[in-house]
Amino acid sequence: MRYVNSRKRVHSHRGGPTGTLAAASNLSRNWADMTDAMTSEPFNPYLRDAVLTANPEQLQLMLYDGAIRFASQGREALRVADYEASCDKLIRAQNIILEMQAGLNFDVNEELCRRVSAIYNFIYRKFVDANIQRSVQAVDDALRVLKIERETWQILSDKVSRTPRPMSSDAQSERLSVDTSRAISVQT
Repeated sequence: MRYVNSRKRVHSHRGGPTGTLAAASNLSRNWADMTDAMTSEPFNPYLRDAVLTANPEQLQLMLYDGAIRFASQGREALRVADYEASCDKLIRAQNIILEMQAGLNFDVNEELCRRVSAIYNFIYRKFVDANIQRSVQAVDDALRVLKIERETWQILSDKVSRTPRPMSSDAQSERLSVDTSRAISVQT
């Protein structure tokens, strides 16, 4: 399944090699997309630095945080009958969900990706319904699921950060050369 977003990029629901983190990784390479998606300012150097220095798990959390923030802002705008603002905020939340869905890599774990995709579809549909029907309840339904997904991702991120990651061959070579240099300098 493919779609074209507002920047006229074509996306596929089969993401890159990092599975569900592909959307976040792609955004780290193109911080302008993340800045546009997360703030109303065209340039935010603090956000750019946060995106460029974050690991994939942190980037995914940033996407969840952005979707939750925009959905909450859209909910509040709906509550006070500011329909233009609510539409804008809910569309921004929808776009983040679409980016997350586009990052799913069905080649890594097809069953898991199908389930996560169904969750993203539910959230996206609720945002669309909220916009069309001007329904605070639809936003609340989406927010409830989004917050659970974010909490789950936080737990996963914490586990991953406590698990030592295997070193790349370049990092192993660099460490070996540093250790060798130290050993030689100690001996002399």
